[in-house]
Amino acid sequence: MNKTRLKSLIITAELPYPPASGGSLRVWGLLRGLHAAGYELTVVCCQQGEVLPPLAQLAHVVTVPVAPKRRIQRLITLTTSTQPDIAARLYDKRVLQCVVDLLSTEDFNLVQVEGIETACYLEPLRERFPSLKLVFDTFNAEAVMQRTIAQIDRQSLRGWPRALYSYVQSRRIAAYERHLCQQADLVVTVSEEDRNHLAAYGAQTPLTVVPSGITVNDYMLPTQPRDDNLIVFTGKMDYRPNVDAVEWLVKEILPHVPQAQLKIVGQQPTEQVRALASERVEITGRVPQVQPYLQAAAIYVAPLRMGSGTRLKLLEAMACGCAIVATPLAASGLTSDVEQVMRIAEDAREFAAAVQSLLADPQERARLGSAARNYVEQHYDWSVIVPRLLAAHRELMHG
Repeated sequence: MNKTRLKSLIITAELPYPPASGGSLRVWGLLRGLHAAGYELTVVCCQQGEVLPPLAQLAHVVTVPVAPKRRIQRLITLTTSTQPDIAARLYDKRVLQCVVDLLSTEDFNLVQVEGIETACYLEPLRERFPSLKLVFDTFNAEAVMQRTIAQIDRQSLRGWPRALYSYVQSRRIAAYERHLCQQADLVVTVSEEDRNHLAAYGAQTPLTVVPSGITVNDYMLPTQPRDDNLIVFTGKMDYRPNVDAVEWLVKEILPHVPQAQLKIVGQQPTEQVRALASERVEITGRVPQVQPYLQAAAIYVAPLRMGSGTRLKLLEAMACGCAIVATPLAASGLTSDVEQVMRIAEDAREFAAAVQSLLADPQERARLGSAARNYVEQHYDWSVIVPRLLAAHRELMHG
């Protein structure tokens, strides 16, 4: 990889190491790649925490913790403002002042904001530093995701209030995303689908696709026997699409797979998620590593009905050689040939049938797992992905 000496300031919502969520996995992978390419990195993080040596070795890190907005504050924003809730979630004058001070005392080539939650700093930075190169790394097409959430939630009477909230937010986020695309000099999306959604806003800002990835070799732990009846789901368990996925899995799919045992692996499970625990369903909470759970699983399941972008949980399962059953939405954002390395199932009965079939066929599980690992090495290892961002940065800087 050619060394590219760019001095870059990265604004993140959370400390990217240790990576404990999809967002932190993405930022950690990008930081490692940019550092290897010769970038001089400064990270401003909106979260308090210890800066551990692996991160400190890559970047100068400044933490400015932003207190979460109280529910009443968010309700006031919803009823008195046309801005989406997410626009003010991580805005703090102290963070802005920290970034302004850094930019005023050091010569940075570009600033990259990670995710829509930190994109609130694009406009004030544009006003203060008109010639500064600003990059918006989107993570998701948020308006589309909120529309999908609204469509799912309105299917039950209990979900109507959430559906109304998501519908209102989707309209506001669409206007906000359009504005953010106009403020940035480069917009980075994680999939062609997301790129097409944002391109429809009509902004003249260049859009480039840089998928989320993983370092495949990080998942090469000593192999262990797989449990022939174990299915596993992983993810941050206070994230709305994940909560919906496991509720649907336990209530609509698992009853049709009577021999299966399920482990739901991930930090911060909500009360809704904890209520799903039973003799057949284990809720682990935070775990030191997901790899042992993935390597023990007969099948990895991704019953997602909401969301957008690249599902890092799927990439991790592929790297561990899991046989996978996923919904079409869960597999969207990946290359079209992904259907050759996993089973795709649309509704609950089709999903259950796919799981049941694979539980009864260890040879087919092994074949799919091997094909999945080869697929992720070819398409989604950071060594393949980071050069795309480097090329986009070069084009931004030198035109």
